Amino acid sequence: MMVPPTVTERAFTRLAEIGAAEQGKALRVAVDGGGCSGFQYDITLDEAAEDDLILEGAGQKVVVDSVSLPFLADAVIDFSEELIGARFVIENPNASSSCGCGTSFSM
Repeated sequence: MMVPPTVTERAFTRLAEIGAAEQGKALRVAVDGGGCSGFQYDITLDEAAEDDLILEGAGQKVVVDSVSLPFLADAVIDFSEELIGARFVIENPNASSSCGCGTSFSM
């Protein structure tokens, strides 16, 4: 049985700070082919589609399309603030390796 991804409270809080729900938007986390390691994350503000998995918290939504879902099983979607900048990050146990940019991985 596939375990869906989870979203941290910090990520939902950041979405609330930027007013995503008020704009009718959700954080879309998708996986595309490409990047320096074979797959890359595509993280955008978007509207939910019919076949999306919708994760809700703090009045906000994070959506994952059905094609990307198997790549994100048991992953944690978080928000990180570091010296190099603030961004949404994915902690993905399915990724066998990732690159320094943090947006590309292999399985």
